[in-house]
Amino acid sequence: MEFSKPFLILLTIQPFLIAPLTGSNLFREYIGAEFNNIKFSDVPINSNVEFHFILSFAIDYTTSSPSPTNGKFNVFWDTDNLTPSQVSSIKNQNNNVKVALSLGGDSVGNGNAYFNPSSIDSWVSNAVDSLTNIIKQYNLDGIDIDYEHFKSDPQTFAQCIGKLITTLKNNGVISFASIAPFDDDQVQSNYMALWKQYGHVIDYVNFQFYAYDKGTSVSQFIKYFDTQSSNYEGGKILPSFATDGSGGLSPENGFFNACNQLKSQGKLHGIFVWDADDSMSKGFRYEKRSQALLASS
Repeated sequence: MEFSKPFLILLTIQPFLIAPLTGSNLFREYIGAEFNNIKFSDVPINSNVEFHFILSFAIDYTTSSPSPTNGKFNVFWDTDNLTPSQVSSIKNQNNNVKVALSLGGDSVGNGNAYFNPSSIDSWVSNAVDSLTNIIKQYNLDGIDIDYEHFKSDPQTFAQCIGKLITTLKNNGVISFASIAPFDDDQVQSNYMALWKQYGHVIDYVNFQFYAYDKGTSVSQFIKYFDTQSSNYEGGKILPSFATDGSGGLSPENGFFNACNQLKSQGKLHGIFVWDADDSMSKGFRYEKRSQALLASS
């Protein structure tokens, strides 16, 4: 009986000893939206990181004269170069590579790509069926949610996307899911409603920090990161930059300094980049540097 009291104390404190906040060596990059003949094999892959390609995009629109299809997804990435056989090839050659697809995006045809369900149940049913077919055809591992325009309320978005992710995971179709919000009132209201109800099934938050103003400083970036970590409490928030000349904290002006600060604080869960297509002409120098940072101890 004398040893039962310290034994109970050990059980009480043990979870805090074995579950510290740690970083990650996850590198993620969107690919295929620009149709510039990029291939998976063009992108440098550091064997010491976990590497996710994210195909951009699958959209629930018709491919000709695009119009909404209520959850019936079609492929809108560069299918000439990013094929099912190429997915299998890059994964077979690199056991640290997984491939996902992203849903939605900013535009389709000459207009915005809207989230526009007819009803929650019908959208979820159609989305599960159509995405399961695409994911199995392409041998994919996960999905990313990147809707940026909405013709529904936040609760509808939360229920549709939350039930979709939950069903695909429960069916064994995907092993991970991420969301890609940015700092816009309508966008945040939708994604934060989703997070509040279904954050437990979302593995990563690909927050679009490059949607902030050009010329963002390191201190501003850290402030933005902490704000979004509070908004998506408990989530793995990934810092990001863009290689297409858009905004945010650029790799040239301190992004890696900011990442090193986050890393020293145990807050760096990975890095993601928009996008491989625009990086090709630049020799992927920032992808190489990002992965080297993540791979270092």
